[in-house]
Amino acid sequence: MKLPDKNDTDAIRGAIRSGFGPRVVSESVARTRREFLRDAAGVALGSAIFRPAWARAASAPSKRKVVVVTFGGGARDQETFMQEGQENIPNLMRELIPRASFFTQVVNRGILGHYVATASLATGVYETFNNFEAVSPESPTVFEYFRKDLKRPSSDAWVVAPSNGFNRIGESSHRSYGPGFGARVILPKRLLSAATSGSSGDYQHLLRDNYETPYSTPELVGNEFELQQLEMILKLSVDDFKSHAQTLSSADELSVYIARQLMRQVAPTLLWITLHDIDVAHSGAYSLYIDGIRRSDRLCAEIWKAIQNEPEYAGNTTLLILPDFGRDSDDDAGGNGFQHHRTGDTLSRTTWLLAAGAGVREGVVFDRAVDSTDLVPTLGAMLGFNPSLCQGKAIHEVL
Repeated sequence: MKLPDKNDTDAIRGAIRSGFGPRVVSESVARTRREFLRDAAGVALGSAIFRPAWARAASAPSKRKVVVVTFGGGARDQETFMQEGQENIPNLMRELIPRASFFTQVVNRGILGHYVATASLATGVYETFNNFEAVSPESPTVFEYFRKDLKRPSSDAWVVAPSNGFNRIGESSHRSYGPGFGARVILPKRLLSAATSGSSGDYQHLLRDNYETPYSTPELVGNEFELQQLEMILKLSVDDFKSHAQTLSSADELSVYIARQLMRQVAPTLLWITLHDIDVAHSGAYSLYIDGIRRSDRLCAEIWKAIQNEPEYAGNTTLLILPDFGRDSDDDAGGNGFQHHRTGDTLSRTTWLLAAGAGVREGVVFDRAVDSTDLVPTLGAMLGFNPSLCQGKAIHEVL
């Protein structure tokens, strides 16, 4: 198998050092990802062909479901989509990408903070609130469009969020939507805090809530509401939940465990899961950052397998995976390389999107630039609602 030349990496670094504009650097990143995936995963370059409405309708199942997986903090190409990094993503390379449409150039033009960036993904509008404020998004969320337009119950849209600070991501403050139309949000760390009644010594590795600015994190306190979620919705006893949690090594594993219980017990049409382990990079420990990438790769494969194995999801579900944004380049004097995402440089803004499952072409890669805000209108086209206030455009190649 021919692998991409090391000069591909050097070309990107050279473009950065030479002061080329963001568009040129972003396109260089996209080409490098495409060439790597073509040679290492055997995917073909996709053509931007619009399928007619009748063809899209024929390929879309009548009871389509969508699972969205976002990463709180991206991984750089040298640790993933390049020769030296592919060992960290074996499941993406062998199991998912050959079955997917892969977009090499997803551009985030907003604020590079995890909550505000994830909120922007969920609204299709670049939100501008303080990343560390406990506020709702100002623009309607995908969950509100979905529920209001399609008259869906609250049980049909769920968010599994990694951090206490994400507790308001399910619904906006927009006066035409807001309370009553949002998603139901589960915070696995709060569930665990409630289950352990404050005696969390054996679970501290699962409860750390913020890698970037811990002093800005709201207090993690579970209560009777979380216990009701645990027992009445997820059908888990406190003892069984605590026992299983002790076998897990990270908060993301806990989140995926909860997501799988939701799929089994509730089977929502729209399920949004945010992973956060990669953001341990803020600690400055490169080995932990690599561990986070490898764990995220494995968990994405577990989610994909769960979709195939759950009767309510098998054969009618589209999976979309994307980071909220990337990380700083080693060549930017104002950054800290893998550790942070402070510069706003092109590498920290150029990520990717993987789409697999119902209605999606397999084994193709697309180079054209898409925007982070394009996710919501794409979901709208898939599920049949109109996100009228979002800024993005539907990604027609996956429809």
